[in-house]
Amino acid sequence: MKATLIARDRRIYRDGVFSEIVVWLVPEPVRGSAHLFKYSLALIDEGVCVLRYDNEAGKGDHRHIGDSESPYAFSTLEILLRDFEADIRGYLK
Repeated sequence: MKATLIARDRRIYRDGVFSEIVVWLVPEPVRGSAHLFKYSLALIDEGVCVLRYDNEAGKGDHRHIGDSESPYAFSTLEILLRDFEADIRGYLK
């Protein structure tokens, strides 16, 4: 089985601020993760990535807020998207 794109979305929140969501279903977990999704969720403000959730190989599930990086406890894709949206709302306030 090859990787299958299951979500690709770009949302504009205001001038210069947008999010990009890309999620793949993969045949085996990305090294460091225990699920079958490869994802990158990012919030960009004036060309700077201010918030990102991803699971690059070797690092596993984690998020970046500004210059800070912390582990992220992935449970479901729906909760991941909900958490990302909650962080976006907090950033926009």
